[in-house]
Amino acid sequence: MLLPGILYFLVFKYAPMYGVVIAFQKYNLYKGIFQSEWVGFKYFIEFFQGPDMWRLIRNTLLINIYQLLFAFPAPIILALAFNELRKAMFKKVSQTISFLPHFISTVVIAGLVVNFLSPSSGIANKFLGFFDISPISFLLIPDYFRTIFISMGIWKSVGWGTIIYLAAIAGINPELYEAASIDGASKLKKVWYVTLPGIMPVIIILFILQLGDILSVGAESIILLYNPVTYETADVLSTYVYRRGLISGEFSFAAAVDLFNSVVGLILVFTANKISKKVTETSIW
Repeated sequence: MLLPGILYFLVFKYAPMYGVVIAFQKYNLYKGIFQSEWVGFKYFIEFFQGPDMWRLIRNTLLINIYQLLFAFPAPIILALAFNELRKAMFKKVSQTISFLPHFISTVVIAGLVVNFLSPSSGIANKFLGFFDISPISFLLIPDYFRTIFISMGIWKSVGWGTIIYLAAIAGINPELYEAASIDGASKLKKVWYVTLPGIMPVIIILFILQLGDILSVGAESIILLYNPVTYETADVLSTYVYRRGLISGEFSFAAAVDLFNSVVGLILVFTANKISKKVTETSIW
């Protein structure tokens, strides 16, 4: 049973990791990894001393902090709401509708967002027109980008994210709810004192894993929405790696930046896991 999963990780996750050495080489496609010149930490130093580093880290951190503040709690709140629905048919329909965006391609969703916010034909600007507000080019204004990106991400993933929380809620002992009812607890108090503590270990573990991606933002979503005008707030480490690595062909430089990203994520996961284990006795390992 475990063999397919183990093979998947060995072939697609661990085997390609040997390529990380190009971060320390002046990689040449024709010479390959074993014959390319070693340059040590040259590309790391170049990135740290470059003019873009602080802007990229700031944008990446801000977007991820906003995701932790708004996107992370969203499926928890929705799962709690679904759990309180008593009509089975309405509950199933609501859950199905919330799951659907997850199965839609990111390209399609980005296209919907672009059309929705279009200054000439977008629904958002049509609505503003009723109040005599001039059309706004939302995707050309840097200050709006993070809000648009986070909102799109929540709409796409919130329903799918409820699955694990609903499973955790289903595992709570029903006798706890019965005892709370006997004590005269309201629905809100049952949620606060029974449901939330029951799913807290799951919340903590997922939060720790989310911290590991604090310097990682889905490049594909941003690439589909941003443009040079919004680089000020939209350009993050993953999009920078994409441009320098795949578009400019600077593979070693891109590998160095991405390795830095991964090391920071690994340190954060270990740190958060250790703190969580001491404070809440809940941890990944």
